[in-house]
Amino acid sequence: MHRPKFKSHAVLSAIALAAVLTTGCSTDTPASTDAAASTASESPGPAAAQEQLAVVSAPSGAATPTAVADGDGGGGAKKSSLKVASYDRKTGRAVITSRTPTKPTARPSTPPPTTAPADPSAGASGSSSAGAPSSAGASAGPSAQPPVAVGDIIASAPAPGAPDGVLAKVTDVVGAAGNGGTAVETEPAKLNSVLGASKAEGEVPVDPSSVDVKPLVNGVKVSWAKTGDLHFGPEGAKLPLGSLRLDVGAAIATAEGAPASAAASVEGFVQLAPEVAFSYDGSADTDGSDTSGTTGRAAGSATADSTADSAGKGTSPDGAFLGLSGDWASKWSLKGRAAGSTDGQPIRIPFAELHSDPVIQVGPIPVVVNLDLTCYIQVNADGKVTVDVEQDLKGDFRVGGSFSWAKGWTPVSESDMTGEPLKAKVTAAGDVKAALGAEATVGLYGTVGVTADLAPYVRAHADASAEGSADGTGSASGAYALYGGVDLTGTLNFQLTIFGTPVFQTKIPLGALHHEWLLTEGRATTSPPPTKSG
Repeated sequence: MHRPKFKSHAVLSAIALAAVLTTGCSTDTPASTDAAASTASESPGPAAAQEQLAVVSAPSGAATPTAVADGDGGGGAKKSSLKVASYDRKTGRAVITSRTPTKPTARPSTPPPTTAPADPSAGASGSSSAGAPSSAGASAGPSAQPPVAVGDIIASAPAPGAPDGVLAKVTDVVGAAGNGGTAVETEPAKLNSVLGASKAEGEVPVDPSSVDVKPLVNGVKVSWAKTGDLHFGPEGAKLPLGSLRLDVGAAIATAEGAPASAAASVEGFVQLAPEVAFSYDGSADTDGSDTSGTTGRAAGSATADSTADSAGKGTSPDGAFLGLSGDWASKWSLKGRAAGSTDGQPIRIPFAELHSDPVIQVGPIPVVVNLDLTCYIQVNADGKVTVDVEQDLKGDFRVGGSFSWAKGWTPVSESDMTGEPLKAKVTAAGDVKAALGAEATVGLYGTVGVTADLAPYVRAHADASAEGSADGTGSASGAYALYGGVDLTGTLNFQLTIFGTPVFQTKIPLGALHHEWLLTEGRATTSPPPTKSG
């Protein structure tokens, strides 16, 4: 039997080839590792589910909440132990400290290698440093790293020097400051930089006890009631929870020549339970494109389109809303003969200013809402009619601005109110209209996004006619009508772009909402007795 013969050099080559193949299968070279990582990063994976964030009131009595988003774009903001110790809105200079006695481990600018580089000399020397952090990474401790880095976004509730809260991007880390803090330079940031591709929606009641009330006339009384059976003021125990009530009584200008008995005055109350409405949809950021499409957009959104195309649609959220809503109740009376309006302008008497900075928690992020209201009395009269009228009114309202890629920013103004007359007495012919309303502004982090004027009113109209004869007899008749109503006006302002939406160039009116209803009407006829002949 003939057996094949193998040459020695062929056997050696086969052994060498097997060794190479074995080594290649068990160990990747740096180049092959980078190529594999690059391929993995470029390969699209399954789309991540959009994160849904809760919208709730910030915990009361807790330390000022703060959230920080990494400047490297590694996702949304996360809750942080950092604190804004001071802030100068004019210069953007801030001091950042930690609430904990020791600083948290700082995030290095580049992650230290977890294994020693593939250096043949390292293996030959038998060094035990393989798998340990590099000396640079080991020496970098909390004391050597600032708590924030350039590009980080800080969202903070009201802080010293920032009563409206802080939403800012770190542009420079200046260095150590007093009390163990770090001084930084900042610039204003947008909400989408901390909310990212998440989604959030909710309405948060405004704590009535947190509202600062500044009376502008004598006799204003403040009452409120809140959860926990807590109440304040003369009417607090009677109010629904979450309600704030202002009682006012004020004399107004009386028509010239009117008798003392016709002195004009307004008396009543305004009661409201305000809620902040907030929503955000960052789904347009999930793949860097506009999920709602680009066709069929409103003609007025040309500026939004051009801005989005230049900046990239992925930089703007797909939707947003900011507004104010709530229940409203008021009861007021108008007495006497009010003076005629000057140059056709009604008499307006502000009687109280209200301010609050409620913090709503959107996931880990504190969003500071700035709410201002001016309550006022307004009378428009011709100076001829004398009245004694009273109306009880109840209902609700909703005002704000809504954003979508299809329509841009659009106004929202809704009100559903009804009233009933409690008293109706009208003397002489003429017209008078009295409103007990509130002008409100709503914004975020010190900006004014929405301005609205809600003016429930009562209006009286009367006319009269008279007839006489030669014998001295005659008759007089008159008709009157009493109406209730509500006027709602306002604007959307440029600062709504704090959501990260495209800039719009002009203010957008809310659109005048006017609704009026008949409260009561009547007619009276009198016939004086004939004159006795002498």
